[in-house]
Amino acid sequence: MGPPKPLYRFSRWTILDYSAAYNSKLITPTKVMERFLLAVEHSSTPSMQMSFFINFDAHDILRQATYSTHRYQQGEPLSVLDGVPIAIKDEIDCMPYPTTGGTKWMHKVRQCKDDAECVKRLRSCGAILVGKTNMHELGAGTSGINPHHGTTRNPYNIERIAGGSSSGSAAVVAAGLCPAALGVDGGGSVRMPAALCGVVGFKPSFGRVSHSGVLPLNWTVGMVGILAGTVEDALLVYAAISGPKSSHHSETGQPKPCFPLLKSPKPIPNIRLAKYEEWFNDCSDEIRVCCSRALAKLHHNYGWETIQVTIPEIEVMRLAHYVTIGSECTTSIAPQLEKLNKEELGWDARIALSVYGSFSSQEYLNAQRIRNRQLQFHKKIFSKADVIVTPTIGVTAYTIGNDTRQTGELDYINGAALVRYQIAGNFLGLPAITIPVGYDKYNLPIGLQFIGKPWDESLLIHLAFAMQALCISEYKKPEVFWDLLGN
Repeated sequence: MGPPKPLYRFSRWTILDYSAAYNSKLITPTKVMERFLLAVEHSSTPSMQMSFFINFDAHDILRQATYSTHRYQQGEPLSVLDGVPIAIKDEIDCMPYPTTGGTKWMHKVRQCKDDAECVKRLRSCGAILVGKTNMHELGAGTSGINPHHGTTRNPYNIERIAGGSSSGSAAVVAAGLCPAALGVDGGGSVRMPAALCGVVGFKPSFGRVSHSGVLPLNWTVGMVGILAGTVEDALLVYAAISGPKSSHHSETGQPKPCFPLLKSPKPIPNIRLAKYEEWFNDCSDEIRVCCSRALAKLHHNYGWETIQVTIPEIEVMRLAHYVTIGSECTTSIAPQLEKLNKEELGWDARIALSVYGSFSSQEYLNAQRIRNRQLQFHKKIFSKADVIVTPTIGVTAYTIGNDTRQTGELDYINGAALVRYQIAGNFLGLPAITIPVGYDKYNLPIGLQFIGKPWDESLLIHLAFAMQALCISEYKKPEVFWDLLGN
């Protein structure tokens, strides 16, 4: 028998639920991991084909669980994360697995020799690292359709996409297999799938989490992020992994991270939310109505004010980001691409890399000038408002095409709608978080996004927690879900 569930229509087990269950001897990490492995096996059956993982090792998972169970038996857990299953996107080094980046070839030319810094920190807390989650090939797409490792399906409807590129990480959290997972966000790759799968997606400020041990696909826009069932769980994982690599402390000028106390009785008063009306409304009608209703709830319950702003040159910023991420991707893997048989790439990745390789150094430099210009625009907005608020995505999860699973997919219309609200977080290095706030007529999740000032993660998490409190009682259970702590 697991711990008591909150009195909501539906809720996922949290990190604190796992910790409480282990401490009270209701269940052991070993038992939970046995259930986890059965669930993963079930998810791979022909009737489901969820394609959550690229790689997992049952022996290694049970070995970690055995050590964790022993620590609880001795009354000496390492932290609240001890024994908690956490999945890792296959763009992040995690022993004993190869790092594929969603390809058939990357692990052959780049060997994984050690854990990434963020993985080391989770391991030191006793978290059970349960394998490498599926992703869009090279992170070069928004759907999560991968012709090599299978298409990750959305737990709310297995005929729909989970989103990319951190598709597997979003789906395992949504399906109850892990309370949290790591992803990498270079162009919304954490926040998009989080919103599509009805979970929290959090991207800290650029540099807040060490990038050591992450595939160097983009140097100035990519960022390790967190996918979690609740804002509280995102905070706990963020607290565990934040901060530069220990050997680099002297090289950073970033302020120390601040971790908010989320159980305070009243939310922060006098919050000002910046909203660019024309941009905010550039989404499906159902998303627009749902997100507008969420803002109305914030005003009614907390008195937070929405102020109208204009963000100039958004399309120019999107193109400048595309030039930046594309140029950095092809430059970082240029030696491997020269030797690569193009038939080892999915069709969509081939086209993406071909476009990326066409950008000139002059175009890259012009993109950086646009970046500086946008930083000034956003600085002016943040002088008037605490955060910028947007829908997270312009469309909800769309149907997986039968002809795309073997080739990959380039859907520029839906792709543009998914990435529409993501760019500032990556191009300008701003922290951003998405929270589930409702569903469309097909019960597909909708997310609301807060974009914050640099290093202002604490406020962002506070606001997301306050938004979650107004919506959590209406959260809906996915079609595909496993209860690892229950009877």
